[in-house]
Amino acid sequence: MRNRPRFLIPLLAAGLAAACSSGGAAPSQAPATEAGDAAPGGSAGGALPRAETLYTSGTQWGPPANWNPLREWDFATGTKGLVYESLFIYDPNADKFTPWLAEGGSWTGDKEYTLKLRRGITWSDGEPLTARDVVFTFELGKMETVPYHNVWEWLRSAEAVDDLTVRFTFSKANYQEWANTLYTRAILPEHVWADRSEDEVVNGVNEKPVGTGPYVYKSHDQGRMVWVKRDDWWATKALKKDVKPKYIVDIVNSSNEVAMGLLLQKGLDLSNNFLPGVANLVKGDFGIRTYYDEPPYMLSATTTWLVLNTKKKPMDDPAFRKAVAFSVDTKKIVEGVYGNLVKASSPTGLLPQWGKYDDQAVIDQMGFSHNVGKAKQLLADAGYKDRDGDGMVESPSGSKISLKLMVPAGWTDWMEAARVIGASAKAAGISVEPDFPDYNALVDTRNAGKFDMVLNNDRPLSNTPWMYYDYLFGLPVRKLQTVTNFGRYENKQAWSLTQQLDRVRPEDVEGMKRITSELQKIQLEDMPVIPLWYNGLWSQTTDGAWKNWPSSSAGAPKYPPTMWRTWLEMGGVLTLTEIQPVSGG
Repeated sequence: MRNRPRFLIPLLAAGLAAACSSGGAAPSQAPATEAGDAAPGGSAGGALPRAETLYTSGTQWGPPANWNPLREWDFATGTKGLVYESLFIYDPNADKFTPWLAEGGSWTGDKEYTLKLRRGITWSDGEPLTARDVVFTFELGKMETVPYHNVWEWLRSAEAVDDLTVRFTFSKANYQEWANTLYTRAILPEHVWADRSEDEVVNGVNEKPVGTGPYVYKSHDQGRMVWVKRDDWWATKALKKDVKPKYIVDIVNSSNEVAMGLLLQKGLDLSNNFLPGVANLVKGDFGIRTYYDEPPYMLSATTTWLVLNTKKKPMDDPAFRKAVAFSVDTKKIVEGVYGNLVKASSPTGLLPQWGKYDDQAVIDQMGFSHNVGKAKQLLADAGYKDRDGDGMVESPSGSKISLKLMVPAGWTDWMEAARVIGASAKAAGISVEPDFPDYNALVDTRNAGKFDMVLNNDRPLSNTPWMYYDYLFGLPVRKLQTVTNFGRYENKQAWSLTQQLDRVRPEDVEGMKRITSELQKIQLEDMPVIPLWYNGLWSQTTDGAWKNWPSSSAGAPKYPPTMWRTWLEMGGVLTLTEIQPVSGG
């Protein structure tokens, strides 16, 4: 997941001046996000007491448009996680599942999973959560346009054994994928959704959502979403977990200048925006904190790859792809473009939280790093030579090589990274020019396979590296590749190994390692994509109204401090149970 900034050079001078003029004190009310947008006390919810209100930003890039948890790409921030909940939650830092709506679950046969719900959970309208709601949620997936329709390719049935027990039977046991489903699938109330058409299920706005979570809808306007705490959230009694803010106000992103100004004035408590230059503020005395107090400052959230179209020459040649890999000066991107807010990737691209699956012996033997001489040697050995003296190599057949690297216009960090990659490639004799189409045009070109190179980081951290390899090696290649394997790389052995990995039980770590090692050998030998850096889980916090934010410091909570989609069920909601109001705030 990439959380896209609109402007990447904040007005630090103006922000610092504002902080100095206010003495760094927290205002009694947060300022408006932009002219005409209501501050607390305005149209979206009336006057909200600052000491009970958490102000967040960095997820929503347009006015709240729907509260439909199936629309994970555009529902209002908090719809899933604050209102709708999953059966389990997963902590990626600890690699641990915690039963949530479920009291527990286990494989009761090779192809049978039995789930037990917690007793006493109610929907926000007072109706009880039952096994029928779980069955109903999964059976909605039989509708072809529901995003999780493909689960029925291997799920045979879901049966309510009694009010609290669900039995799932599978045609094949995809253990890794099922574990992922258990914490990512929001459970829906059958009594609310049962009469909805397929179009309403998928595209409906779902106003006034009814969920099991700790918050309910209060209000919204063009600039913000306001949630208010439930008094009867089940986890307060069952797990002794209590979310601390009475209100959560998520401010729609307008620009990084606004986010930085609000942070400096303590009017924003949690920013999940990408804010270049924030490292300077962390080092200074401005009351802004990040998860780490030194590089890379942020937890890692996604891998950014250079994806090469393996169906086009010369990208169809593994030797050429390896030469490109050795040519890229990733250090210049990490330090020069990002100011050390990101971290250089492992040659495998597996995120640090998946580091135990890296086979270091394979990496030592087959890995790559910036080495222009090595890149030139690989090109020469494969027959790529500069035949006309222009400094750029031609193909073994003598044809010109002139490639374009696409990134979306306006994503200025990636635009600068593309320029570094282009310059690095030219130093090795490969002609690569950055190209900046608008985002929608890029997606259409990429999905149709009509590109040379593209940067991508669409597969975020999850509970399993199977998700990562599914992205890299997924088959079959279709006319339009919309989700995985944008480079159209076809390797039946790699895909077979990926499918085998899916059928290894998550607790069998050694069994998983044996397969990931083989996958890494194929990956580093053929180089279908080139992992470059880890994008951060952008997160900046202030202590004007709330304290005890997650960080790497001893004794601090270790949950992800974020409101990003998919991350509340990865521990983000537990952050809300750990923060504390500042005394007298």
